[in-house]
Amino acid sequence: MRARIVIGGVLVSIGILSAGVESAIVHRDAVSAADGTGTSVAGGTASGSGTGTGTGSSSTSGALQDGTYTGTAAATQFGNVQVQVTIAGGKITDVTPLQLTDRDGRSVQISAQAAPVLRQEALSTQSAEIDTVSGATYTSEGYLQSLQSALDQAR
Repeated sequence: MRARIVIGGVLVSIGILSAGVESAIVHRDAVSAADGTGTSVAGGTASGSGTGTGTGSSSTSGALQDGTYTGTAAATQFGNVQVQVTIAGGKITDVTPLQLTDRDGRSVQISAQAAPVLRQEALSTQSAEIDTVSGATYTSEGYLQSLQSALDQAR
């Protein structure tokens, strides 16, 4: 009897997980930050320090100016997320995380797995218009917010 209850619970958990996986990857333009503030992550405004030149405008059009730009630190419930972007030849050539969520060991592990995926997406799309990583929603949203801030400085 006890084995049936445990197996039943496992099967229910698997069903819930598999149903949630399809809806877990959400395009960032359709997502509001899940940190309870209701602030939209898509195309937000930015301020921060950059070592390159640029206008600092929040416009999403225009060429990127060469340099290294540090995005603002985005606060999440699991810690701050902040990235630095390197622009060369008007293109994103590197995205380096300066801070990733670090509230506990699990959030550190999640961020460590998500950061390379988010970096590759940013390099591929040459923008912050990328999908969040399933299972790393807070890290992804903070990463995208900081990335957009850095790119705004590069315009």
